[in-house]
Amino acid sequence: MQRRSRGLNAGLILLLSQILQVGVNNIPPVTLATLAINIWFFLSPLKPLLSSCLSVETCYQEKDWQRLLLSPLHHADDWHLYFNMVSMLWKGIQLERTLGSRWFAYIITTFSLLTGVVYLLLESALAEFLDEPVFKTNCAVGFSGVLFALKVLSNHYYPGGFANVLGFPVPIRFACWAELVAIHFVSPGTSFAGHLAGILVGLLYIHGPLKKLMELCAGIFSSNTGYPRQQRYFNNSGYSGYQDYYPHGRAGSREEVPRSYDAYTAGLSEEEQLERALRASLWDQGNSRSAPRSYGFHLSPEEETRRRRLQRFDHQ
Repeated sequence: MQRRSRGLNAGLILLLSQILQVGVNNIPPVTLATLAINIWFFLSPLKPLLSSCLSVETCYQEKDWQRLLLSPLHHADDWHLYFNMVSMLWKGIQLERTLGSRWFAYIITTFSLLTGVVYLLLESALAEFLDEPVFKTNCAVGFSGVLFALKVLSNHYYPGGFANVLGFPVPIRFACWAELVAIHFVSPGTSFAGHLAGILVGLLYIHGPLKKLMELCAGIFSSNTGYPRQQRYFNNSGYSGYQDYYPHGRAGSREEVPRSYDAYTAGLSEEEQLERALRASLWDQGNSRSAPRSYGFHLSPEEETRRRRLQRFDHQ
């Protein structure tokens, strides 16, 4: 293991400040671990970049298959690390809460390997069809291929609306394609095939057989029944953290969300929880000299009636 030469890594400092601003306790465990691993390998890379980047020549022809594992975890410089990990931070918080930590870890591992394989296939195809051997020597490194795959998942689970790409509004379902083109206008040196490989892997998961194959390999568990999702909960001080729950009760059970969940949410939706938490926080600030209120929600009679109706509906 080699240590990166010391110096001012402004991108790394900015990344750490971004993580601290979000709050370590507010980042789900798999997302946090992914950030930590990439930062660790940036500071102490296992191999130099030329020995860890991925290409057809080095991986397939020279049988150096360990590059499939090394290339996603190494970055060219601190800004390369910064942009990739900030993207991972927001995509990870969103998707890990939706899919659950164990299934999200499974996705990260699978996508990391599969984007490398698809990248090799794309570069080999380009070299053959265009009769350009240089494509076999193109060497890619970084986590951006995985991020493009996660982008496809994020657009699928949170459809609708528009994304801003170079100042132009683009429908969410086309955002990853627009970003693929835009990035290579802004930074021509980036790996087009590596990013395209990520999009194709994401599409294989959403519209192809990849998800079914992953569920088959995982045995009786699936992304919808066996893996706990991450749900946010609030108290009167605002955002408090994450809580695991099984969307269908325990594995193999048809019971809905555990009853204890209402102790955190008071039967409100996520948006209503946030609004209630903000109001409670403002109430606390304006009444700091009064007796402290107990933690949790304090519902109006109308909201209490609505909560009880929701509970009766959940138990039917």
